[in-house]
Amino acid sequence: MPRLWSQTIATHRDAVREAVLDATAALVAEHGLTGVTMSQIAKDVGIGRATLYKYFPDVEAILRAWHERQIDEHLTQLLQIRDQTESAARRLEAVLAAYAEATSHHGRHDGDLAGMLHSGEHVAAAHKRLREFVQELVVDAAAAGAVRQDVPADELTLYCLHALAAAMDLHDPAALGRLIQTILTGLRPSDLA
Repeated sequence: MPRLWSQTIATHRDAVREAVLDATAALVAEHGLTGVTMSQIAKDVGIGRATLYKYFPDVEAILRAWHERQIDEHLTQLLQIRDQTESAARRLEAVLAAYAEATSHHGRHDGDLAGMLHSGEHVAAAHKRLREFVQELVVDAAAAGAVRQDVPADELTLYCLHALAAAMDLHDPAALGRLIQTILTGLRPSDLA
């Protein structure tokens, strides 16, 4: 097969896959996880069900791919926020606030499908990347004197991530702000608290 033809096919496959994931995102937002069907996805993408089955074996596989893409997008956004902020303390605060806001907007999914989405290698790998990323921010802020050094950075990282889980139940920006300030107060050295 000529190289140009091969690249064209690969580009088309990627475009169809992205369209499927975009349609899935819209359907999840409108109907929840359990309201997503192969028929509805195929209809919204403008392809036949048989074509859709060439890309994904079932709805669960599509939801898993959509969820993986969503996690990757969140991590990319957090990296961008880190890179746009100058001081170590501000970077940590900005990333924690962005993570809390994203968590608040997405909340928890209900049912067995949610259990399937939140298990698996992609989620474990994403949690590991997030933990390493936040720990790096904590270490940098501690080196700058903005974060306590009497507690190991890995423990402070776990503190941050577990405290941020509360954002799932908070939808008020003021409440999210108070949560972030409470976390930051717990991170400050005793002479700055």
